[in-house]
Amino acid sequence: MEKERLVSAAVAASLLVAEIFGNGMVRGDAMARTEIAAIHAEAAESFRYWRSDAAALKALEAYVEAVTDPANADYIPPEDRVAVFDFDGTLMGERSPSYFEWMMYVHRALEDPSYEAGPEDRAIAEDVRTAMQTGGQAHETGDVIAQSMARVFDGMPVTAYEAYVRAFIETPVPGFSHLARGEAFFLPMQEVLTYLATHDFDLWIISGSDRDTLRVLAGGVLSVRRDHVIGKDVEYRASGKEADGSSYDYQAGDTIVRATLRSRAIRMDKVAAIVREIGRQPVLAFGNSMGDASMLCYTLDRNPHRAMAFALLADDTKREYGSEAVADAMRSACAENGWMPISMRDDWVTIYGEDVHVRESKPDHQ
Repeated sequence: MEKERLVSAAVAASLLVAEIFGNGMVRGDAMARTEIAAIHAEAAESFRYWRSDAAALKALEAYVEAVTDPANADYIPPEDRVAVFDFDGTLMGERSPSYFEWMMYVHRALEDPSYEAGPEDRAIAEDVRTAMQTGGQAHETGDVIAQSMARVFDGMPVTAYEAYVRAFIETPVPGFSHLARGEAFFLPMQEVLTYLATHDFDLWIISGSDRDTLRVLAGGVLSVRRDHVIGKDVEYRASGKEADGSSYDYQAGDTIVRATLRSRAIRMDKVAAIVREIGRQPVLAFGNSMGDASMLCYTLDRNPHRAMAFALLADDTKREYGSEAVADAMRSACAENGWMPISMRDDWVTIYGEDVHVRESKPDHQ
């Protein structure tokens, strides 16, 4: 236990030093995680971070009013009010320059002085870093990258991994002033979460990012229970045991450590995860890319209840690193599939808070 504590402390220190900006600031001056957690929207008039005339907000409010009214023909009993949310780009920023998980992976494989990655993982991480720096696509496939992401933390105790994530949360987001990585939640979407929770919706995160990572990131901030987080999974084993878990028993004093990649949760895999882990068809779904299309379509397809699907458009190029081309493609997908678009530019009063500003150029990984 003492060794694990010391390792975690060393990892945290290395991360904080490596990620400091040139001005010496470690964390941002944005709304703190505790302040984001305190955001609460109980009714239509409670939304502070949405424009009052936003069509998506009005549609959501009308929907919630109808399906929670026992006298309404569209009434949905609380046990069937399942709402699913993608994470990166839907609840938290993913474009400065990329996903939280990818940036932490690059740090681990290439920059963490407490760890030396193997040649294969270093090469894959270099490929990912180049893609983030240029805004292009990594040459390696998503499966290859996901396997490498799992390998660089293989053997790390789950508790130490959570400490690693917590340390990385405190580092600054490249490309923004006054924003730490763990504060980069979309404030308007936090209002949506609390609004739905107030009206007895069962909230779930369905993400392609690592489940353990998301539990730490969302924990204590978002209105989603720890056991309602679904994501990419790794295998777990007892420390010192390399065999399959079905061939040995856990012994008192064993430490649970992370192992190799088990499964991903993207595209149709998201639907499979919903069926397997939730066992109920969602009535609300929120995403931001075609990687979420299966989840959005499944929510609407032959649903016995009134259902809606929402898609965020990355169309804000002043307060976020948006892309008109990406937003236009998603807007077209919304029109084709019956999804309700949410414009970050037009529908939101703020994204991260008024004290957070985009730097002049597209950020490189830092």
